[in-house]
Amino acid sequence: MLDFLVIGAQKAGTTWLFGKLRWHHQKISFPGGKEVHFWDLFKARGTDWYVNLFSKPDGRLHGDMTPAYAALPLEVIAECHGLFPNLRLIYTIRDPAERAWSAAKMDAIRAGMKVADVPDEWFISHFRSTGSLARGDYESCIRNWLRFYRKEQLLILRFEEILKDPVSYLGKCFNHLGLETIYAPIDSGSADLDTKEEVELRKKAREGSLEPLRPSLRPALREIYDVKIRSLSEYLGQDFGDWLA
Repeated sequence: MLDFLVIGAQKAGTTWLFGKLRWHHQKISFPGGKEVHFWDLFKARGTDWYVNLFSKPDGRLHGDMTPAYAALPLEVIAECHGLFPNLRLIYTIRDPAERAWSAAKMDAIRAGMKVADVPDEWFISHFRSTGSLARGDYESCIRNWLRFYRKEQLLILRFEEILKDPVSYLGKCFNHLGLETIYAPIDSGSADLDTKEEVELRKKAREGSLEPLRPSLRPALREIYDVKIRSLSEYLGQDFGDWLA
């Protein structure tokens, strides 16, 4: 049975999280690997195919980690809920301006371009594309999933916490999944976390272009996201002032 979904966001640490959850292979399994993309791309395979993918009774929690799921339309989320009403959901979010920049750089590289040579106009067009706007509209994504799932079924995490305290970040994930964490605090001196594991926790996954966000692009991103960030802060009761800095 499918037990949990990591629904996104794209470019917000899901590849890193996938690798770290897989370390807990005795308790956690991803039968379809990372990014099954059933609900957004491959529904034609049929729900029986998807259900069977997670049907092996091996005593482990079965998950699907596909960042595109955060922005699924309501009717698809409703269908998912009809099949799996008791899912635990994980949604990791990131400064939407940095997320949009990271995603745009990735797409530019995939298109065979060098990031440094891509004009601002191309990036701004990418930021304003339907896909980028949907992926960065965290509040709408959360509201849509909570139309069908209970609030306690959804764990919302921040990408920035991976950089500051990866052990705490993972601990919240394990707790949400009903598992004991396999990671000890890095500064505890515990033998449970050896030097190799510590290095792995601090390592970025699939690191792409390191070129920082161009100052010339900030006004366009602020225009798109400042209002959304303030609204999200009020909706969740959390301070996202660092995203507005």
